[in-house]
Amino acid sequence: MASSYSSHRSPDHDPSRRSALGFLGAVPLAASGLLAAQGTAEANSDRSSGSGQVPKDLRPGGAFDQYVKELADKDQFSGTVMLAYRGRQVLARAYGWADKEGKVRNKTDSIYALASTSKLFTGLAVVQLVQQGKLKFYDLVSKHLDGLPAPMAERITVHHLLTHTSGLGDARRPGEKPPPEKIHNSYEQQMADFWTDLKTFELEFVPGTRKAYSSMGYNLLGELVAKVSGKSFQDYVRQNIFLPAGMKDSAYYDRRQWLADKRIAHPYMYQKDGTRVDAVRNLDKGSVYGDAGQGSNSARGWMGTGGGNGFATAPDLVRFAIALQAGKLASRPYTELYMNGKISAKPLKEDTSGNSLRGETFQAYGPVAPTFNNQRIITHGGGAGGISTSWSLYLDMDWTAVILSNYDLQSIEPLIDMERRLITGAQ
Repeated sequence: MASSYSSHRSPDHDPSRRSALGFLGAVPLAASGLLAAQGTAEANSDRSSGSGQVPKDLRPGGAFDQYVKELADKDQFSGTVMLAYRGRQVLARAYGWADKEGKVRNKTDSIYALASTSKLFTGLAVVQLVQQGKLKFYDLVSKHLDGLPAPMAERITVHHLLTHTSGLGDARRPGEKPPPEKIHNSYEQQMADFWTDLKTFELEFVPGTRKAYSSMGYNLLGELVAKVSGKSFQDYVRQNIFLPAGMKDSAYYDRRQWLADKRIAHPYMYQKDGTRVDAVRNLDKGSVYGDAGQGSNSARGWMGTGGGNGFATAPDLVRFAIALQAGKLASRPYTELYMNGKISAKPLKEDTSGNSLRGETFQAYGPVAPTFNNQRIITHGGGAGGISTSWSLYLDMDWTAVILSNYDLQSIEPLIDMERRLITGAQ
């Protein structure tokens, strides 16, 4: 189940490529952590980063707003977008259905499954435990967790898992197909299968010598957080990240809550016949981007793990950015450790027009940390059947951008590209 949050994608859908970009700077903030400022873009126009003005194309009615509506009108986007500058909401829009059967529309504060975007919380939980003296980045994972196969136990460190350099990837033995995705009806069953599945993996390379994106590795980090903290992974994140950040609607909801809570958007997976089906109500169906057969459906898992599928609203993800930058979630040195790139991951490729994106991607301790148009950024994206999300923090420009969709991955990639260029002023 771990790999279903991000690994079922076409070759062009590399996590560092699909992730959104940007960050919110440290400024005085409201006690709630987010100032709703609908209609105040003009009032803030003398406070923008870079040029001294909030770009017209990012304001209500601007080019970005119009493009979101255009895609929604074509039924190519369903979800919520939010842009915030210096903690103030500049643009918030919601389109489409959260639950077609229940006749519930998406709202600007709807709750979405995040897929791999919630790896941000896994990485930060580990950094917090290091700050508390309960872990070391160079610790072998086997120092704290039993049951790892010997080649993994002898070589993989916490740092390797955080930076996707453990050698795990999301592959198994050469020629071995992944087992059919099971429908789990308890978290205990889900994680028992994770440990069984882990034993089918072989290291793709010597840990530390290469990078291979690994949801399985972040699942293992979730287990590490639980063991070291003495709490469930989900409770630890709630108590040490969501609550201090004021993220009141964020949680690791189980499948019963996903079905029952009308605030939570259902993923709509695109099928080969051109229809979209509700992932939560159709566990027998899977994404067309999945493996052969029924494909991937993250709702088959009972609950999100360290590998992905926490839940959040767009306002909560802006609050997360604010709290992180304000030092509420880790001390300044450990916040910098969390955000700063550790290894060069992959150059940002050229866009369809042939223009270089003039940047390079680095891996941090959870976030991806690219440069783009001479700007520092931290970011993460997520994709699964009917789920497409990005969290974007522009470190030098005081912007936060959140795009949450309950359609498949390709629905937000054009929006991410436009957002990135408009915020940084790239041509």
